[in-house]
Amino acid sequence: MKKTILGGFVMLSLACTVSAQNNKILFDATKAETAGNADWVIDADVHDLGYGTGPAIVGGGNESDPQNQPTPAQSTVTSTTLETYWEGALSAWGIDCVKYGYEVETLPVFDSITYGNKTHPYDLSNYHMFVIDEPNIKFTTKEKTALMNFVKNGGSLFMISDHCVSDRNNDGWDSPMIWRDFLKNNPVQNNPFGIIFDSANFSQTTTNVSPVKSDSILTGPYGTGTEMMWSNGTSMTLYPHINKTAMADVFMTGAKNTDSVSVMFAHAHYGKGKVAAEGDSSPPDDGTGDPNDALYNGWTADASGNHQIIIMNATIWLMEGGTVTSVDNTSVTPTKFEIYPNPMFGTGRIKYVLDEAGQVSINMYDVTGKMVKNIFSGEAAQGLQIIDFNSSDMPSGVYFCRLESDHLTQTQKVIITK
Repeated sequence: MKKTILGGFVMLSLACTVSAQNNKILFDATKAETAGNADWVIDADVHDLGYGTGPAIVGGGNESDPQNQPTPAQSTVTSTTLETYWEGALSAWGIDCVKYGYEVETLPVFDSITYGNKTHPYDLSNYHMFVIDEPNIKFTTKEKTALMNFVKNGGSLFMISDHCVSDRNNDGWDSPMIWRDFLKNNPVQNNPFGIIFDSANFSQTTTNVSPVKSDSILTGPYGTGTEMMWSNGTSMTLYPHINKTAMADVFMTGAKNTDSVSVMFAHAHYGKGKVAAEGDSSPPDDGTGDPNDALYNGWTADASGNHQIIIMNATIWLMEGGTVTSVDNTSVTPTKFEIYPNPMFGTGRIKYVLDEAGQVSINMYDVTGKMVKNIFSGEAAQGLQIIDFNSSDMPSGVYFCRLESDHLTQTQKVIITK
């Protein structure tokens, strides 16, 4: 970081520009994620799709047809917003991401997965993380290349499978087959992540987790995850001799929790990026969404609420644990102190993460270095903290919001508008 003297106080500024890419998550809907009883989207205003033996057909049924931006707008989400604010079985995941300070979008059904296409508004280079929850259509060779290069250059990929023989659109391909085809038959590298989904189908609740205390998936800002429940899911096999960073987080009951088989949740690094892998689509299901589907609350009702903890810890690890390099080689550095929205009109939100509990002060300064507003002063717990505040009493202009604690000192530039 660089230090800049501003009006008599020291302001810490990021050594490089933090772009919107650092903050954005894209959920895929191009691979029949709403076929059958699946509704693996964050929000859909229209339900007009049908699936015969392959891609979606508009007007062919009543399955969810999600739009890019969830509605109501995510800028209206507050700390008390319920997941039913949006209509999708992944709406709880999406709402929790927004509450944490991220932006979420959907890659619409009839769009395509690209990387490096500057004319494509939903190109992966515009996002930090891409979520694909139980794909039911094979990836094309171009899509495989796009996904590989996205991760290799610093993006994060969250791969979710379901059990074998779960072909929801009747094209002969289930999600474990599709993921194996991508991982083993892509043009860039065979088995790049050291993680392969098995062809299996089992249901169980397990508390058999990794003994590694530094596991960021199990222990993170959302708490400590100790349990997961598969409702017809598959397992994974890891290949640490191919990718030494491949790490298992959750194992099947009875499996050796230092082994590389019978894995239910895993993560790895590849190039400058990261991946997380989960063997069942039930845990992110929040039980609400398409009224035409039979959905169940795996997010908070199953596994004693541990699914929310583990999946959100994984999301945060994927989003904040590294540097993203975009197509034009612009580095994006993560921060433990974020303000959203920015520019701001009216109510704003501050999100910060403390490694240890302690005294915290958050103040707003004008461009002369004069403190104009105290936002918070007091004791704060370890982990994620979220503060909502009202800027309507502040004139329009440029300000600097400074957080100071025993273990974290950062400043962010804020633009207030009227």
